[in-house]
Amino acid sequence: MKNQYITTAIPYVNGKPHVGHALDYLLADVYSRYKKEQGISVRFQAGTDEHGNKIFNKATAQGIPVEQYVEENANIFREFIAKLGVEPTDFIRTSDPEHERLVQLIWDKIKDHIYPSDYEGWYCSGCEGFITDKEYEENNGICPDHQTKYERLSEKNYYLRISNFKPQIKEAIENDRLKILPDFRKKEVLRLLEDSPDVSISRPRKNLSWGISVPHDEDQVMYVWIDALANYITVLGYPEKDISDYWPADVQFVGKDILRFHAIIWPSILLALGLELPKVILSHGHVLANGQKMSKSIGNVIDPIDILGKYGLDPFRYFFLRHIDTFADSDFTWEKFDAAYSGELANDLGNLVQRLAVLSQKDNVELSVESIERAKENAHKDAEYNQLMDEFKFSKAFDYVWTKIQQINKDINDLQPWSVAKTDLEKAKEILLDLDLRLIAIAELLSPFLPTTSKNILDTFGTEIVVPKPLFPKKA
Repeated sequence: MKNQYITTAIPYVNGKPHVGHALDYLLADVYSRYKKEQGISVRFQAGTDEHGNKIFNKATAQGIPVEQYVEENANIFREFIAKLGVEPTDFIRTSDPEHERLVQLIWDKIKDHIYPSDYEGWYCSGCEGFITDKEYEENNGICPDHQTKYERLSEKNYYLRISNFKPQIKEAIENDRLKILPDFRKKEVLRLLEDSPDVSISRPRKNLSWGISVPHDEDQVMYVWIDALANYITVLGYPEKDISDYWPADVQFVGKDILRFHAIIWPSILLALGLELPKVILSHGHVLANGQKMSKSIGNVIDPIDILGKYGLDPFRYFFLRHIDTFADSDFTWEKFDAAYSGELANDLGNLVQRLAVLSQKDNVELSVESIERAKENAHKDAEYNQLMDEFKFSKAFDYVWTKIQQINKDINDLQPWSVAKTDLEKAKEILLDLDLRLIAIAELLSPFLPTTSKNILDTFGTEIVVPKPLFPKKA
């Protein structure tokens, strides 16, 4: 099978990691682990977006060089990714000299589709982006994401001719050669594409000092879209290396708020370069807090580090991969998290593993290496699970696995092997052996979601039953 290339959106380093970033990384990690289990070579990109006025101003306000500021914050994101148990193969920073050099080569390669023009229009400093008059009117002059008034700017910029590529992008999306997920976002993107203007891809140096210089024009600095979006291919070495072993990307994970840029501007850049479009752009929803969008001004922001510190890694992964829908906005509350941890993860699975291990140890149930491997192999042939995973319906795939866990809990109560053992020990051992092997198969299916838990289950049910131990520690 073809190698797989999986990407995540690169966050600005002017703020600390939040649950939206965590969702990006977790979804990509699940798919990466799933593909690796099939023996496929995977490249999995993550990184940080480090240019722009917001970042420069933050560094200045703290009284430190911007280079130091971005390095310190890039390291925070690296550490956060590791705390999530996420394992990218590549980490790119847009302030890396190699990325900057390759982006300038990319600019030169698409220069026939770039033109200079004077611009006057509305701009959001929070988004670091221009908007159309229509969007200005729809939003009543206020950015809905940052709750700040749009500014009226007039300046000379370079533009990318989006108009050159609209028919090709439309055809690719309509025919799912560029598949937009979830499906309802597809119509949204096609509607936005119709009205999408040519896009500004530079700013005057006097207005944007921290960025990559436009080739052959020191008075202009590259705007975020060329600089940041190109990371997906510069990390592979483009344009100096042949990237065909991994490009086109198999799936690009992004938040719904940046889908339009990835589904319109990014394909325009790729078509200008003569490169294939990504196969899938998966847009996940927002994590809400008590039904509201998280906002510093409201004071309802949930810090993922707090959750990890209180509950640990796999409980975090469990909630955000099962109870946060892969595609739709979903709600987080501490009450919901605690109920999911105690009532489902610790009870349904933790108690089941402990119970089966104790019973199997007591009755001296032995699992052969051959039977264990056969159970694992059969798990990977589960057609319904594989279909859900291949369609990126991760929360539904997780639900599907959980029904198997609940069924084992039901069967152990119905079959009562502890009672059977009083009159027929061999029959009790047969019942327990079957349940143990089914649990091993479940551990294999859980592996992309809960890698540590999966390993602990597989370590517990070896050729000799080990001393049972709690699967999940008590919360802090």
